[in-house]
Amino acid sequence: MEEEGDNLLKEDNYYQLLNVSKTATPEEINSAYRRFSRMFHPDKHSTDPNKQKWAEQIFNKIKEAYEVLSDSHKRAIYDTLGKRGLEVDGWEVIFRTRTPKEIREEYERLKREREERRLQQSANPRGTITVSVNATDMFTKYYDEYEILEDTVGIPSIEVSGMTIQQSIDAPVTLRNTVTLSGNISTQNGIGTGSVNMSNRHLSSERGWTELECGIGNGPVLGFKMFRTISRLMFVNCGTGLQFTPRGIVPSLVTTMAIQLDAHSVGYLTYRAGNQGGAMTTTYVRDSEKYHLNTAVQIGNPHSFISFNIMRKLPQYDMKLRLALKFGTFGAIAEYGAEKKVSQNSSVSAAVMLGVPSGVMLKLKWSCSTQTIVVPIHLCEEVVPAPVFYATVVPMVSWLIIKKLVLDPISRERQERERQRSMEANFERLQEMQRQARATVELMRETYLRNRSDEEKKKGLVIIKALYGKLPSGATSHDTTAEEIGDGAPESPSAYGDVINVTIPLQCLVRDSRLELLDASKSELAGFYDPCAGDEKHLTVCYMFHNYLHVCTVPEQEALILPRTIHRIKNRS
Repeated sequence: MEEEGDNLLKEDNYYQLLNVSKTATPEEINSAYRRFSRMFHPDKHSTDPNKQKWAEQIFNKIKEAYEVLSDSHKRAIYDTLGKRGLEVDGWEVIFRTRTPKEIREEYERLKREREERRLQQSANPRGTITVSVNATDMFTKYYDEYEILEDTVGIPSIEVSGMTIQQSIDAPVTLRNTVTLSGNISTQNGIGTGSVNMSNRHLSSERGWTELECGIGNGPVLGFKMFRTISRLMFVNCGTGLQFTPRGIVPSLVTTMAIQLDAHSVGYLTYRAGNQGGAMTTTYVRDSEKYHLNTAVQIGNPHSFISFNIMRKLPQYDMKLRLALKFGTFGAIAEYGAEKKVSQNSSVSAAVMLGVPSGVMLKLKWSCSTQTIVVPIHLCEEVVPAPVFYATVVPMVSWLIIKKLVLDPISRERQERERQRSMEANFERLQEMQRQARATVELMRETYLRNRSDEEKKKGLVIIKALYGKLPSGATSHDTTAEEIGDGAPESPSAYGDVINVTIPLQCLVRDSRLELLDASKSELAGFYDPCAGDEKHLTVCYMFHNYLHVCTVPEQEALILPRTIHRIKNRS
């Protein structure tokens, strides 16, 4: 419960407390500290014991933030590990003599080691289930002699023509040795096969590993693999095996050499030899932020081909679009499809394959963590318009319907349930944050009146009203008007939704007719708190500048710099 709540109610952000960026200079940090010290120093509020108590608490927070950010070593630890890193006993002794860069590098090294140990302690099960469906009867009707004589007309025949189940688990034996047990069962048109393999991978050094493998399927199998890093930009991978069959011993060999061409590109050269023939393959892979490109040329026996594969990444939509072409001695294949991320660990994808002579095939895939289900559906043995159309449109329409009627309601219900659970777990903490924010606003009042008066005299930046929280359904920055957010005193009530009035805190942050807020959660600013934890929040500001009234609305995590003319309301004399 507590961990879930921590996701909504965050620990203090030292940069936000001082309203400085993560790249702020020592001079900017000192200036911010002096400004807030004048505002919250307990001695300034000694006439009111209640205000003095709150001022002392807030001042101590400001002072704590200043002490960390003004010390380069503590600041490096905080930037890397957060507030908890500063609370580790002995940390300041260990790292006092190290530079900020060395601290970050050491932390990254320790993090990698912890991750390796965590992975080695897990079984890491992986599995794939493939169900092949033959639905060619839907578009190409076959009649046998009996059906012709009886003149039978029935429902198209759809049958499962094959199934494959693959599963593997890892068992770490030592920090350098991992045993993997894998197996698969496959059946195709009534003929079944299966195999069981066991391997041991040994990390011989930081530059490579070796692996011994044995198994049984269509006869006993022995294998050996190795990986070696030659240089910073090159590595080799080699594998050889012996399969013992009733017809004799069948050897095989696969070796790959790879070289990094630039920051985003890698080239591969692979040679394969075995009972099925030999081939040499050259592959070029380029992976960037927006695209993944893969091209390959293979020359060998029994097949030679040229392939081209491009994937467009759309992270803003959690989606990937894919197009692939392949031409060779076996024929030609064109493929297009899309992959959609459903949750943190699961995704669905659909692809249409058009081939000669294979025909039209629809391939559906669902992945959840390390488990995958694949359903290839063979629709037609020839490339004709009808199966291509249905293979393209039906998955899209089905996804939209399922998403609208099933997935979206489930997601909203789960998010609301988690939010309510987190709010209940953090109710007392949230109440304390609200009380502290209100007390902070009271302490700011004198500074607010002085700042506003100074700005009004020079016709500078005057915050008329500022609201922070959840926008009404369907509202946008251009929909907002001065009447909707209210006008007048900053204490005046507002029915603008689940929001709080932050006019006083924002005016206190104005310096020389300019307001700058960072691209971080506004709830961590002095005088703010989160009025609707877990919901999307915005900041709406109505302000005067040079006798013109303006209004703007920005998302919580977006930076804000005023003045700027987003929506001019009217001219005031």
